[in-house]
Amino acid sequence: MSDMITADLVDLDLSADTKEAAARALAERMVALGRVTDLEGFLADVAAREAQMPTGLDGGIGIPHCRSEHVTEPTLAFGRSAAGIDFGAADGPADLIFLIAAPAGADDAHLTILSSLARQLMNAEFTDALRSVDDASAAAALIRGEEPPTADGSTAADAAKAPAAAGSSSASGSESGSEPASGSESGSEPASGSGSGSADSVTAPAAASAGAATGTDDAGTGADRPFRIVAVTSCPTGIAHTYMAAESLENAGREAGVEVVVETQGSAGFTRLDPAVIAAADGVIFAHDVPVREKDRFAGKPTVDTGVKAAINRAADLITEVRGKAERGEVTATDGSGATDGSGTSPVERAGGPGEGYGTKLRTWLMSGVSYMVPFVAAGGLLIALGFAIGGYEINEAPSVMDHFVWTQAASWGALLFQIGGVAFGFLVPVLAGYIAYGMADRPGLVPGFVGGAISLTISAGFLGGLAAGLIAGGVVLAIQKVRIPAALRGIMPVVVIPLISSAVVGFLMFVVIGKPIASAQKAMTDWLNGLTGANAILLGALLGLMMCFDLGGPVNKVAYTFATAGIAVANPSDSAMKIMAAVMAAGMVPPLAMALATTVRGKLFNRTERENGKAAWVLGASFISEGAIPFAAADPLRVIPASMVGGAVTGALSMSFGATLRAPHGGIFVVPLIGNPFLYLVAIAAGVCVTAALVIVLKGLRKPVTGADTAGPDGTPAPSAREEQPVAA
Repeated sequence: MSDMITADLVDLDLSADTKEAAARALAERMVALGRVTDLEGFLADVAAREAQMPTGLDGGIGIPHCRSEHVTEPTLAFGRSAAGIDFGAADGPADLIFLIAAPAGADDAHLTILSSLARQLMNAEFTDALRSVDDASAAAALIRGEEPPTADGSTAADAAKAPAAAGSSSASGSESGSEPASGSESGSEPASGSGSGSADSVTAPAAASAGAATGTDDAGTGADRPFRIVAVTSCPTGIAHTYMAAESLENAGREAGVEVVVETQGSAGFTRLDPAVIAAADGVIFAHDVPVREKDRFAGKPTVDTGVKAAINRAADLITEVRGKAERGEVTATDGSGATDGSGTSPVERAGGPGEGYGTKLRTWLMSGVSYMVPFVAAGGLLIALGFAIGGYEINEAPSVMDHFVWTQAASWGALLFQIGGVAFGFLVPVLAGYIAYGMADRPGLVPGFVGGAISLTISAGFLGGLAAGLIAGGVVLAIQKVRIPAALRGIMPVVVIPLISSAVVGFLMFVVIGKPIASAQKAMTDWLNGLTGANAILLGALLGLMMCFDLGGPVNKVAYTFATAGIAVANPSDSAMKIMAAVMAAGMVPPLAMALATTVRGKLFNRTERENGKAAWVLGASFISEGAIPFAAADPLRVIPASMVGGAVTGALSMSFGATLRAPHGGIFVVPLIGNPFLYLVAIAAGVCVTAALVIVLKGLRKPVTGADTAGPDGTPAPSAREEQPVAA
């Protein structure tokens, strides 16, 4: 950290009375040293970060910080205010102010050092030494982790270590005992110049917990072992709060006799906790202000979910809270709860764990792109459909509303909605490609992915081109990241080098090498769809119906849905494409509606929970939310899923044979006015619902009665003495 803070960046008599003035005073010192190129631009970035969340911390500390393109190198400035400055902390003004400036592409080593400083701010001896130091050079040396001499010839670091040493003299003489962190981490060393302190603070407790997971911890096993917690901390910038929260949780855990292992998801990336450590944990704490990455890894455990500052200010309370949840048996839902499409988890997709096969990873990458694309499909498709409903089917030939818009004419409003929807549809392929690359390579994959998707539209390669562009972009970025880069270039890699090289490679491949073959394949598929008639169309409808009901919102369901939306994601979709969209939506409505009907007709075959779910399934099915049938499929898959597939196939085939069309990609019964042949369309849905409901009732009636199921009263409620049990597939 020797080059990050010098005496010129220290102000021990900071006279500012507001946080804005304090940031300006410290930033001017950075400008004077050439560390910041644009004072006002940098201060705007600081203010933007401050607007996301106040940077004041309990204990009289303010840490305004940001990543900015106006910063030439990672820099830290320190100011001490006698009067105190309000940075939004609950306990009052801050007298120790640290302005942290990181370049937009700061490399991992510098961020590690900054994170180490953030951890040291949780050390009372360290902050006390800063409050008592009377020389700027000594203050800078203390922050750098050096040992400025004191009047008696000792060092400031020695003075800070003394209380810790005294407190530890009665403890075990071995630093490698059962403490999850090394002695140096709980002492007063601010941060080593190499930045290893931050790494030690993570690996030490991780090692302890890993040992616990394998039964090698000193505390014993079973009921004698300490309570174990895994935690994730993250903040918008990922520089300070992330690591301060981790340090606070670890310190509180040591004081409470609890093992705490923290995964810091900061700007320098993150290292996943060992699955064995997570499996051995008794509770989970999420302290975050941005989505937790791969949140589903922690499902099924008692969980406390809060903001990052709560972990800094009241870590002990969070530990007490999660222990209380564990005692009461409160756990989060697992993947089997019906959460699909990323619901309940962060939309940030992982590239697949090391134990997953390529097929599993490929599916994850593709689903990442589809999940981000679907909202554009829904919004754009519904707007286009509303435009046709209001302005008529000639609305696609209307002039731009920029040139002609009459407030009192319905046609103008229809044209407006149609043109907005068309713009939204224009993002489908770039978003699909961009987020496939994002699922593979994280944020560096976004630029080449979006560029490749846009090129796919330019050369008429459509969705097939978008799929190829996304996979190529992710692969190119991953290949670039494996190349060893000189330290001097690391800062510009994420903002200049990777986007430049990857976009050029993807563009070359799409324009010159694979673009034309993919465009030809896309045209062939479109022509095939346009030529579907008679039995072929009916068989396709049945197949799509089977796929929509196979996994109720899972990957197979999404393949069918994406196939249908690809056909209508143009300004003038063909009649065949609109028939396919209608068949897909109709089939997707069948399972939840059928379960709702079955629980109404033969309630005694279902337990009380399923009957309650059946009431909600009416609304979910009518809204085209296939996931409404998941609770029934999870409880009795061998009866519910086959029955749903049969009903879905019937509905899909009937919809195609009736010639029903649909321009909107979503909406359920609420877009019936936009459907071609709406009456026969509803007949197709009703037929599939009746088939599925009848099959479920017959199949459930053939099994042995479930205890408590036969005691339902006339209104479908069980008798008071009945014991509820979940039905089990025979």
